[in-house]
Amino acid sequence: MPNRLSGKRIFITGAAQGIGLAIAEAYAAENASIFLIDHDAALLEQAAGKLKGDGANVGYRAADITDAAAVRTAVARAGEEIGSINALVNNAGVNVFAEPLQLTDEDWQRCFDINLKGAWNCCRAVLPEMIAHGGGVILNIASTHAFTIIPHTFPYPLAKHALLGMTKSLGIEYASKNVRVNALAPGYVATQKVIDYWNSFPDPEQAKAETMKLHPCGRIATPQEIAMAAVFMISDECPFMNATCLTVDGGLSVLQHQ
Repeated sequence: MPNRLSGKRIFITGAAQGIGLAIAEAYAAENASIFLIDHDAALLEQAAGKLKGDGANVGYRAADITDAAAVRTAVARAGEEIGSINALVNNAGVNVFAEPLQLTDEDWQRCFDINLKGAWNCCRAVLPEMIAHGGGVILNIASTHAFTIIPHTFPYPLAKHALLGMTKSLGIEYASKNVRVNALAPGYVATQKVIDYWNSFPDPEQAKAETMKLHPCGRIATPQEIAMAAVFMISDECPFMNATCLTVDGGLSVLQHQ
């Protein structure tokens, strides 16, 4: 078995499907111990069961990342099952797109609670143990929305810009404690969320075609392609990478900046 992540004990949020599950699978294949959390208990149990069946050292717990106490409980459980956490992947997120003046207070709160507050809850829960044990690594799954603005996607880019700011701030704050904090910014990825987005249009196939045309290579990423980058960023192969963001979008954001 490959061993790029041997010795890593990784807490992964939003791990029951999509990018989170692909990351979990890639980490397990590199001999990491993983602890998965997600709000969907049934999907989470299914995902964890498959990983265990493949021989992974995996624990899991259904939890709402917007609940700081629930996150602390999950981190404590992870410590009991796989050992003290020395790596965190903040993957859980939700798309909230609206015309600004039509956005409800509830959707505004949901966007920031899940995409930003939830990530902070997890960082705050794992950082003390990382510092006490000599270091660790945090990877926040951001988005090209973290540094570009696409019309009609408010307020999602605000939350992702803030997540990138938190990445940089925590990376600088704890660099002297041997804790690296970085972000990974995918573009469009072939997940259920993207399919649901296409299906929200009157002509889903046309919406899909328009999305593909945005990319220089004429396609979007697979979850596994994002997971490959996430393996590198959580590994010890980039020890001097800190407080920065790696973009994996097939060149999408370069076109958006033109």
